[in-house]
Amino acid sequence: MNETQLVALLSQVAGGTLSVNDALGQLRTLPFETLEDVATLDHHRPLRTGFPEVIYCEGKTAEQVALIAERLAVRSTRLLGTRATEAQFRSASQRVPGLAWHERARCLWLDREPESDLKQGVVVVCAGTSDLPVLEEAALTLRLMGHEATRITDVGVAGLHRLLPHIPTLQQANAVIVIAGMEGALASVVGGLTNAPVIAVPTSVGYGASFGGVAALLAMLNSCASGLAVVNIDNGFGAAHLAALINSKIEGGAPASSNGSSPPKRQSQPAGSSQSGIESRP
Repeated sequence: MNETQLVALLSQVAGGTLSVNDALGQLRTLPFETLEDVATLDHHRPLRTGFPEVIYCEGKTAEQVALIAERLAVRSTRLLGTRATEAQFRSASQRVPGLAWHERARCLWLDREPESDLKQGVVVVCAGTSDLPVLEEAALTLRLMGHEATRITDVGVAGLHRLLPHIPTLQQANAVIVIAGMEGALASVVGGLTNAPVIAVPTSVGYGASFGGVAALLAMLNSCASGLAVVNIDNGFGAAHLAALINSKIEGGAPASSNGSSPPKRQSQPAGSSQSGIESRP
């Protein structure tokens, strides 16, 4: 339940259209809801942080993901599940009408907020095409939190001249996410080109001695560029969440409409459009 829903509930009680006992029944599971032997869902999170609990689908059965998604969707207008499989999506979509699937990002998602404009200011850069799945996870997370991802793709250090035309965009950003595998050097390069905070995401892309992204992770942690923070390997969601919080503080408003502020107006994009990059397969 978010602030908007809570205010509506209290207004119904004040107006006499909802009994105190009925309202109490709805509020009883506000802090959390226990799904026995499966999960304890944090329904209070939108009120505290502005965005609902996100499902980390990896390691869960399709039935567990479906049950969690169903209960979260009852309480929230937005839903995100990361590291999902298509089987998990198919199971969850039987319980959650309108649920969508983003194959490249490996995410299931739901957005029942009114169409609105997205906040500008977040730039997402990736070193190579193989890093795009992580970029798509970050872009989808940003969209659901009310922010547009300005994309710069395939500008890794093997052809650094490809990045140079984008320097003005980097310098105008409020936050920059840099996604790179292999040696992970792109984050340091970008960190030296902008005064915006840079959030570096090492990816598991690379040959044997990349150790599944550990080489890029260590390189980014040891960057000589200041103003650079590092999240875990392949964690596009975590980077995007942080970038959205930063951008919201600068652009004004809340990180997502789920906290009860006016929802950030979003431009409608057709499924799979090149601008949004968001696929929808209900």
